Amino acid sequence: MSQKKRYALIGTGSRAGMFVDAITNTYRDSAELVAFADLSQTRMNWYNEQLKQRGYAALPTYPASDFDRMIAETKPDTVIVTTMDATHHQYIIRAMELGCDVISEKPMTTDLDKLRAIYDAIDRTGKSLRVTFNYRYAPAYTQLRDVVMQGKIGRPLAVDFSWMLDTSHGADYFRRWHREKHNSGGLLVHKATHHFDLVNWWIDSYPAQVFAMGNLSFYGRENAEARGEHYDYKRYTGEAAAAKDPFALFLDDKAVYKGLYLNAEPETGYLRDRNVFGEPITIEDTMNVTVRYQNGVLLSYCLIAYCPWEGLRVAITGTKGRAELDIVENINHLQGDGAAKESKGAFKAATLRVFPMFGEPYEIELPQGEGGHGGADPVMLEQIFAPNPPYDPYHRAASHIDGAASILVGISGNLAMQSGKLINVDELFRLPEREKAQ
Repeated sequence: MSQKKRYALIGTGSRAGMFVDAITNTYRDSAELVAFADLSQTRMNWYNEQLKQRGYAALPTYPASDFDRMIAETKPDTVIVTTMDATHHQYIIRAMELGCDVISEKPMTTDLDKLRAIYDAIDRTGKSLRVTFNYRYAPAYTQLRDVVMQGKIGRPLAVDFSWMLDTSHGADYFRRWHREKHNSGGLLVHKATHHFDLVNWWIDSYPAQVFAMGNLSFYGRENAEARGEHYDYKRYTGEAAAAKDPFALFLDDKAVYKGLYLNAEPETGYLRDRNVFGEPITIEDTMNVTVRYQNGVLLSYCLIAYCPWEGLRVAITGTKGRAELDIVENINHLQGDGAAKESKGAFKAATLRVFPMFGEPYEIELPQGEGGHGGADPVMLEQIFAPNPPYDPYHRAASHIDGAASILVGISGNLAMQSGKLINVDELFRLPEREKAQ
């Protein structure tokens, strides 16, 4: 029997759960999780308690400041980085310097200096970095990739892409650390990196020029007060006045929130449930981006974070026709008591239509995916952790180059919003040339 591949994980917030479950359940015969590292011992203890309940031995735990000691003592082959976005680079770089490959949650990092530092570490160490763009693996998005690959719409020329985040999921970015741009890079980096990566992958090209505009139009104290709304509480948990607030999240309602966040507050000072109409909020909630790609394709992109339903509408128009994909991720996002409900899991509705330039339109049947992100997570985890994953004709595994290409749209968009100028991506960071789409 081949030796198990060894993984250590840094950052034990809720996103770590997907990797912990995969390694210790589905792929436990070929993969081994050897250690946790985090700022919070409470969070690491919570995960170890979950492991013990499954009959799995508790793992060694290390303060984040003892990252080097964790690597030396537990000898992982690969480090999984699921920390706050702005700290990804620290652990990616140090893991490589200590001889490990890396898997990073998206986005790879948040600004140009950190991106350059990661590339320098890859060049110096020769180690690999994989970015987990799980949306590539959702059946609906893969099918759109297949339509383009098969030439059903000819050579792509233009992409129109609108993404709506609802008042459950979208609002959550304004409760958490993401609401401060120095932590997350804003939604153009943290969230839209998914979407820009999909476009890069669908049309097989990288961005060349970017322009963007954005506002904080809905969330935040000033916007609420302009609508005649007043919220005096800093957070939701423990606030009687927040009981009927449809934007409220109560950390004592769910064991996972209590275990990972509420109980960890004395250690970290981190409030997971800040008032979305409070301060400070330094990111935008309404954004428009225009991109010209290396192969000449033009992208028009819109992201809104306060819609009554969640999903996307994307159309790719080419020399021989047009493909339109409509997805509803969530629409009934309020429970009977008015409390916000998570909008994760399988898509509620998905439709893919092809409109030939001179022919009858037709609909392409989309397979139903089960699991997180429209069925994407299980497929991606198989590709990462299975000892012999199936061949992937769609080339969904994302490298550090793909990670850079996606965040460079968001980073350029942030610079464009600040300066009011069109940003030439090559002047910031030179991406390799991609062959023109056929």
